[in-house]
Amino acid sequence: MPSSPPDSVKILIAGGFGVGKTTLVGSVSEIAPLTTEAALTDVSIGIDDTSQVETKDTTTVALDFGRITLGDMVLYLFGTPGQDRFWFMWDDLVRGAIGALVLIDTRRLADSFASIDFFEQRRVPFVIGINQFDGAHTYSTPDIRTALQLENHQAPIIFLDAREKYSSRDALISLIDYRLGATPPPTPQKAPNL
Repeated sequence: MPSSPPDSVKILIAGGFGVGKTTLVGSVSEIAPLTTEAALTDVSIGIDDTSQVETKDTTTVALDFGRITLGDMVLYLFGTPGQDRFWFMWDDLVRGAIGALVLIDTRRLADSFASIDFFEQRRVPFVIGINQFDGAHTYSTPDIRTALQLENHQAPIIFLDAREKYSSRDALISLIDYRLGATPPPTPQKAPNL
């Protein structure tokens, strides 16, 4: 990284299905966000697990896009699609990104492993954002780190509410701070069996 921050950066907002990626981009973007939401249909029954997100009736099928200015830096936010069948787009979306905010729902922790593996394998720095869902149990940072099989030097873990503008903004600031001070991520070890 250069010694002074760039004028604009690309950041991915990633995670599994229904973790709040579209919500975060929409809550923090200073422009009307671009979303590619499509209605969930009967065809997705048995494919998309909506058991923990019963009120979810749409899904991102390409990407979300937003922008936020923080001081002299403009962040271009690219929200990734969450379902496995749309992950082929992640390789294109990650190009040029300085890092990622990986959102996690602790009620569905296993859904986060694929996102974490994706960024580890590509050596893209990331921050884990525990999205605070109503009624979800709160776990300690060490317990979450253990459950995600992350070493202490890997990915900071933060808590946020994707519905709240300032909480989302602070999560992005955490990623920028981490990225500006980060050394290259360690070489990934063998991925856990999913």
